[in-house]
Amino acid sequence: MVTGWKVAGVFRRTGGGLNAQIYLVRPDGSDLKRITDGGKTNNWLGEFDDTGRRLILSSSRRDPKTMDAWYYDAATDDLKLIAENPGIGFAMDLSRDGRRALLWRMRSRSMDTAFLRDLTSGVEFDLTPHGGPGSSDNAQFSPNGRTIWLTTNQNRDRAAFARIRIGKDGKPTPAEVLIARDDADANGLVVSHDGRSAALLWNASGRSELELVDLRTLRRRPIPALPGEIVGGLTFSRDDRQLAMNISGAARPNDIWILDTRRRKLRQVTFSPHAGIDLESLIRPQLVTYPAHDGLELSGWLYRPQGVEGPGPYVVSFHGGPEGQERPRFRSDYQALLLRGIGVFAPNVRGSAGFGKRFVNLDNGELRFDGVRDIEASVKYLVDSKIADPNRVGIMGGSYGGYMTMAGLTRFPELFAAGANLFGIVNFETFFEQTEPWMAAISTIEYGDPVKQADLLRRLSPIHQIERVTDPTIVLHGANDTNVPVVEAEQVVRSLRERGVPVDYVLFPDEGHGFRKTNNRITSTVSIVRWFETHLGGR
Repeated sequence: MVTGWKVAGVFRRTGGGLNAQIYLVRPDGSDLKRITDGGKTNNWLGEFDDTGRRLILSSSRRDPKTMDAWYYDAATDDLKLIAENPGIGFAMDLSRDGRRALLWRMRSRSMDTAFLRDLTSGVEFDLTPHGGPGSSDNAQFSPNGRTIWLTTNQNRDRAAFARIRIGKDGKPTPAEVLIARDDADANGLVVSHDGRSAALLWNASGRSELELVDLRTLRRRPIPALPGEIVGGLTFSRDDRQLAMNISGAARPNDIWILDTRRRKLRQVTFSPHAGIDLESLIRPQLVTYPAHDGLELSGWLYRPQGVEGPGPYVVSFHGGPEGQERPRFRSDYQALLLRGIGVFAPNVRGSAGFGKRFVNLDNGELRFDGVRDIEASVKYLVDSKIADPNRVGIMGGSYGGYMTMAGLTRFPELFAAGANLFGIVNFETFFEQTEPWMAAISTIEYGDPVKQADLLRRLSPIHQIERVTDPTIVLHGANDTNVPVVEAEQVVRSLRERGVPVDYVLFPDEGHGFRKTNNRITSTVSIVRWFETHLGGR
């Protein structure tokens, strides 16, 4: 606001890679300028603070193995270091007086916490100390800077809404849980500008539930009848009378909606184009549960094609992460498969987020073998329930989902008729050698230490059992992927070609980790659907 710079976040990645740079531009589109270093640095965009002067961001400019917390001062045109991070992290909020910052830090995946930092003295306080796995997020200051609101699973399995007071001596009190649920994780929070209320999001098995909370009385007002299954991007207007949000779902593309916070009425303000697509004809999934080999309850989203009776062709699709979560998102590839008469089953196997702290850590290290066995349990559910034809089951996934795809094709080749590996890990040795340094640094507990646990990582790597793959496999990858480098795809393609296994390789020269450009996304979807239609059959 001081200089008139109001819009930030024009990311430019060379060839689609992860080396994102941050640009500022005036609201009229003029005076575009880069504020980060360029080159191979990674930069993550945060938000302007309440003053409109400071833009929060994270950057690897100091050390490629870390993502430190910075802010850009619009008055002085300077980048200023907030805090160095051991691992990765960012500033969640800055106090209005500029004296303190709330930091989120991850030393290892599924192990992160919140810190309070005095920006003058450099003194820090761990707001939610825990010896093992845990997560604290969404921390925000009250207007006077003396109260912190956050979500945390400290000393509990499910993330809850909590409060921390800051004493006159600057020291924080222990976190006080205010609102908690046994069936959902608190995963979104924004405090109003006047500090009197908050919008709180819950993740209930993958669906979003939204409520407004009076912070003086803790009275809760649920927002019923959301038009889509997934909500995010909560932002209060300056007068707090409106709450903007993104809403999407399995049959609804992402759009911005506005909630009148007094009348609790929603209105849609953007309308994503969907030329030629009747949204009402799209398939919404059913949430189902089933047992793993050891009795652990798993769940998944089942998409049934219209007009298909009896057991038919199905693709089992695994999400990335691994601590991601399959949610009923707007997926063109799912809907395209369904239109061709091929069903989709998208499980949340052990290690998935959204089901509590214990569940998300059930695949760490040696436990990953149990997570791979969940692939077999997922197919067993489909076949035993007479949903899928056992001879017409495919498997696919991206990133860690690509790892699960190749793990399924190597461990259980008899279960599948075809596979689609999208930018997946296949060799943990080459992954740790060539991925982003910060990604390698935070992944040793999740996967295994490449120095101390090289044998474990070798046993977990599908490339060392690639001779067991007999099913036709399509591999899709971005040439500029620095998260899962393209060497992972090349190893699979070379090995399968040498043995005469049917394989197709789709390499995008202008993409990184995941496919962003519209033409490439169309090519990816069409290639995958044609592959499965050829090898599984359709209608």
